[in-house]
Amino acid sequence: MFEKIIEMGILPKMITNEGKSVESYGDRPVMLVFLRQFGCIFCRESLSEISRERKRIESLGTQIIFVHMSDNETAEKYFEEYKLPNTIHVSDPTQEFYKAFGLVKGNFQQLFGLQTWVRGFKLSKEGILPQKQIGDGLQMPGIFLIHENKIKEHFVHQEISQRPDYFAMIKCCVS
Repeated sequence: MFEKIIEMGILPKMITNEGKSVESYGDRPVMLVFLRQFGCIFCRESLSEISRERKRIESLGTQIIFVHMSDNETAEKYFEEYKLPNTIHVSDPTQEFYKAFGLVKGNFQQLFGLQTWVRGFKLSKEGILPQKQIGDGLQMPGIFLIHENKIKEHFVHQEISQRPDYFAMIKCCVS
């Protein structure tokens, strides 16, 4: 399935806030992070984790590019809030790219299951709180590691509360 994404020529259509296509970053691995929506507690957790690990991820030669459903100005406010200045990102309010990568709308269990409630409660105790929904609250997130115009690794959430191992993902593309 994922080879088809590249065959469809979707990467050249994904234009970043820098005015370049995602494909143009192909000289090194790209971690393409599809966020749910900026108000989501788990999306906020991901932004926090990536912010903490950004230097290490980038030192391994990996370019982080976020995909979101907001306008660029709103997105940049969130990236600044999470100490992710100069972040490269793609605005996808119509969710064309989410669909192309096979990211679907979540069902009740994926969005509101027991594991989601337990993790959400734990995060709220740690001070990570949900905010106003900005984007489609039903959209499932995912992460794709692209290198040499191929998807080398991926993490498609089965529940919104799942946490990917970013370093395990990029391991396939670093020496």
